[in-house]
Amino acid sequence: MKKVSVVVLAAVVAALSLATGAATAPSQSTSLTIYSGREERLVKPIMDRFTRDTGIELKVRYASSTTLATALVEEGRNSPADIYWSQEPGTLGLVGARGLLARLSQATIGKVPARFSTRSRRWVGTSGRSRVLVYNTNELQQGELPASVWGLTSPRWKGKIGIAPTNASFQAFLGATIHLYGEARVRAWLRGLEENDVRLYPNNTTVVQAVGRGDVEVGLVNHYYLYNLLAETPDLPVRNHWFRDGDPGNLVLAAGVGIVSSTQKATAAQRFVDFLLSKWAQRFIARGPGAAEYPLIDGVPRRPGLRPLSTIKGPKYILGRLSADLTPAVRMLLEEGYLK
Repeated sequence: MKKVSVVVLAAVVAALSLATGAATAPSQSTSLTIYSGREERLVKPIMDRFTRDTGIELKVRYASSTTLATALVEEGRNSPADIYWSQEPGTLGLVGARGLLARLSQATIGKVPARFSTRSRRWVGTSGRSRVLVYNTNELQQGELPASVWGLTSPRWKGKIGIAPTNASFQAFLGATIHLYGEARVRAWLRGLEENDVRLYPNNTTVVQAVGRGDVEVGLVNHYYLYNLLAETPDLPVRNHWFRDGDPGNLVLAAGVGIVSSTQKATAAQRFVDFLLSKWAQRFIARGPGAAEYPLIDGVPRRPGLRPLSTIKGPKYILGRLSADLTPAVRMLLEEGYLK
């Protein structure tokens, strides 16, 4: 197993002062600065459409959700950001807990199911995504796949598993699983993967590509990455597998957005949040080229052929907990040599 470098949000946050700034009075603006943990190739059409529709220019900084959350904490009230759009809710919770995200209105929060926001109203979900196991259909039949994520420590999978430990969603999965099952069991699982010569990749896309090439047979990723690659390579021999009901490997997460509390462009920032929860943006997220995330507002159907979100039975876990549960997950990955 080869270690992967990472910016560790928990360590940075612990070392920083918790300087925060109050939101200023709303004002109109012709530009917004977006910190986007969503990949440019996935969301640039949404950014472009917003500018066309509103005339508001977007200055977008693309980086990992963890890197951007760290930047927000470091910058405090001096941050140039107006919006933080994260790949997952844990980093949103960490930033929001420090007062760096403004409270959203109940009308905004009410547009999505309660499980995809928090009572603090610091962020709101923009799409749903499920953790899955992708597998190579040339090498495996679905009946050969493990019923639980715990089963990946079986010798059957030695040298055949790929993961992306720097990925925010993998870390969120690990944090939730530690909360639900305890550190001892999760640590034993990570050590079992290492004994199985787990292969480490920089992101979910490269995991799915490795499965498609046959470098490994299975990989832990978010469900929609497969569809992104199928749009480019329709004959890719990879499919998604969900574990049995209630398994932590089926954890349903959310991408989410918050308004930076120190922004002087609150009105324009709210327009951007509203746009992400509009039917056009939700349809694009769900059904645009290569897109297959779950829409969260009423009246927008999921991608044809995609398993209904209501049928995915993940663990009983409150996403708002991730702001507390990410730190032990990252710490464990460091201690077990998955990160450096």
